[in-house]
Amino acid sequence: MSDSFEMTSAYTDGDIDTNPTSNSHLSDLIDRRYSRRETLRGGASAAAIAVFGGALLAACDDESDTDDDSAPVVTAGSSGTTSAGRLVTLTSTVTDDGGIVTSSWTQVSGPTVTLAGATTATATFVAPAVAAGTPLVFRYTATDQSGQASSADTTVTISPAQLGFTAVAKNRNDVVTVPTGYTLSVLARLGDPLTAATPAFANNGTDTDYGNRFGDHNDALYYYGLNAAGARDDASNIRGVLVVNHENITEQYMHANGQTGTGGGGVAIARPESEAIKEIEAHGVSVIEVIQAANGGWSYVQNSTFNRRITPNTPVTINGPARGSTLMRTAYSPAGTDGRGTINNCANGVTPWGTNLTCEENWSGYFRRPTATDNPRRTPKELVALARYGVSSTNGNYGWASVTPADSSSTLYRRWDAQATGASATADYRNEPNQYGWTVEVDPYDRTKAPRKRTALGRMNHEGAWPGNFVVGRRPAWYQGDDAQNEYLYKFVSATPWVAADATATDRLAMGDKYLDSGTLYVARFNPDGSGEWLPLVFGQGPLTAANTVYSYADQADVLTHARLAADAVGATRMDRPEWTAVSPTTGEMYLTLTNNSSRTAATADASNPRAYLDPPSTSRSNRNGHILRLREAGDTTEATTFTWDIYLFAAGSDLEAANINLSGLTADNDLSSPDGLWFGRPTNATGQVKPLLWVQTDDGAFTDVTNNQMLAAFPGRVGDGGTRTVTNTAADGTTRTVTTRIGAAPGTELRRFLVGPVGCEITGVDTTPDGRTLFVGVQHPGEGGNLTNITSRWPDTQGGTTPAATVRPRSAVIVVRKNDGGVVAL
Repeated sequence: MSDSFEMTSAYTDGDIDTNPTSNSHLSDLIDRRYSRRETLRGGASAAAIAVFGGALLAACDDESDTDDDSAPVVTAGSSGTTSAGRLVTLTSTVTDDGGIVTSSWTQVSGPTVTLAGATTATATFVAPAVAAGTPLVFRYTATDQSGQASSADTTVTISPAQLGFTAVAKNRNDVVTVPTGYTLSVLARLGDPLTAATPAFANNGTDTDYGNRFGDHNDALYYYGLNAAGARDDASNIRGVLVVNHENITEQYMHANGQTGTGGGGVAIARPESEAIKEIEAHGVSVIEVIQAANGGWSYVQNSTFNRRITPNTPVTINGPARGSTLMRTAYSPAGTDGRGTINNCANGVTPWGTNLTCEENWSGYFRRPTATDNPRRTPKELVALARYGVSSTNGNYGWASVTPADSSSTLYRRWDAQATGASATADYRNEPNQYGWTVEVDPYDRTKAPRKRTALGRMNHEGAWPGNFVVGRRPAWYQGDDAQNEYLYKFVSATPWVAADATATDRLAMGDKYLDSGTLYVARFNPDGSGEWLPLVFGQGPLTAANTVYSYADQADVLTHARLAADAVGATRMDRPEWTAVSPTTGEMYLTLTNNSSRTAATADASNPRAYLDPPSTSRSNRNGHILRLREAGDTTEATTFTWDIYLFAAGSDLEAANINLSGLTADNDLSSPDGLWFGRPTNATGQVKPLLWVQTDDGAFTDVTNNQMLAAFPGRVGDGGTRTVTNTAADGTTRTVTTRIGAAPGTELRRFLVGPVGCEITGVDTTPDGRTLFVGVQHPGEGGNLTNITSRWPDTQGGTTPAATVRPRSAVIVVRKNDGGVVAL
């Protein structure tokens, strides 16, 4: 919404009639001037004359004109109101026969804003974040050729931020739907070339060289600014690098005739190298330069020197306590210090020193380890660890270990075989799975630096590692979900207190060494009374010793490599698939998406996971729709070891029972299922200040009979703003069990659907430019449920309003959404 303030009130000169002569009054002169100027202008607008009229009038005036000594007549628009984040237009008028030499807008009072077009008749600014109604006064001043100046003031009163769009209706269209007043474009798609030499993507299964193309299943993303010289600039809104995760692939569309070399159920048996290398390289991370044109449109730069693909084959280093551990030793790295690549990269994290944290999620299924043949070769301790992490696939997800490479010395495919076939761990790849499941730090500005796996943060199905707010002198923390049913929420607290100057260090990965390689990993326990504790996972403390009868821990590297087992041992709370974490930039409160849990029952429901219910057409009782939990650290510090919590939002269809299922009172404008992606607006604009905006994205199968996956915007309040609620869950046998939980205030209209994706997609990945006026969103695996004989989506080719050919294959992509008037997105 653009708010324009204009005024057409008449000029008042204040002349008092006391002069006894018969000379003209000032008001008479002004009347004559207006009449004469209207003749000269031929109906030109006042705003145009403010810019162009001075020279025109100077040329037309008589040299003997006696009224050139009067000051210009100026108006500055009428006063008005708006809310934080809206684009405001100030419009002035000026009248003067002598010709205007200078004119400008200045701010007189109120929170400082940046005025665009301050030296023209029309200036704009984005309304700043405020906690209450706040007046801003602006002055327009014009000076003519005789040096006389006049000015006029206008007041704009700003109210706190509010959602500034009409909710998008649920739908199952094969396009991305955004609110009225917004425009979207497609920025980067699967297969788009990232070098000048890489050919355009044919999208027919014949494409190769995925190591130089934008990858598949784009997930979490983050924008890092660049200045005109190509250096880091955290304030840049028009040029930057976008770091994008690639979680997985839609293999049925990747090859000319679908995957070959597969057995029953799609399980790979003997894969051709030409297909396997494409699938491997489509995973990982893309770093692409993006730039905004003068017309506001965005594109990526195909031949940028910043462009980079990090794939499962890219060399990486192992850092932190597990570096050099016997658990990390392989035939590739007998010293246990190096590895290859990153895979199944889902959510992310960031650092104030300008690096990206990409997190490895469902990595275990990529490895071949048939238990019938490999279990007898393993120690009892190894079997406990392998079972806890699910390394038990007969062939691996895509059968990469079955490839016979043309280069017989290559181990790019052998490494996916995790069987103990050699005389020791350095003769095979039995420990290769131990090199995955970590948080990986990447320098987006320096493609020459190998990514570093930060083992101090623990090994799990890493959904993300989002930081708490940084405070000088305080040890920073990163919050991490382990995305699997009945897994845990973790927090890593650095051993090093934050030093503000480190944010601008030029050796960015050295800062990661400083803050991310040493510290304490904690796991959360949620108590029924709304309190909670962070339980340290430290070797030698409590049950984490060699004497443990379930799993004998050798050292801290063993504890971190098997963080799940350690969390089991200390008594952490089993959660409903902990996924993304997000931290409010103003309060420091942490939000956690608990996507769903098909194994949650009435008998196992607890205060922090309180629902087990029937949601037709499903016939099983579980937490089918998920919820969002939030946590406030004691003392509002990242160093705290205790916290309070409540449940901000219970996802549900609006038609479900309010008493025990739709506990948040959701309506058709904001009902949702399976919250996944989660992100607060940046603190550099109104969406991250005073009243931060929270984005919620879904990855759902329970609600897709009603709507495609979606993204919502919300103002979520604070921990404790609701109360307690008793939930009654009914088991399959008809018995009931009650659970008392902590519930946040009903979101009402402070939660609203902003976007709905195309058929078969997941909406995942969200960030903005620092000013909040450009929104980047990921659309993953459209048409995932189809195949070459039944292509269920043709997005993004459908987005332009045309009907694509029947053979067009869907592609994951990143889109750009902007408000038509240039204001902050969503406000």
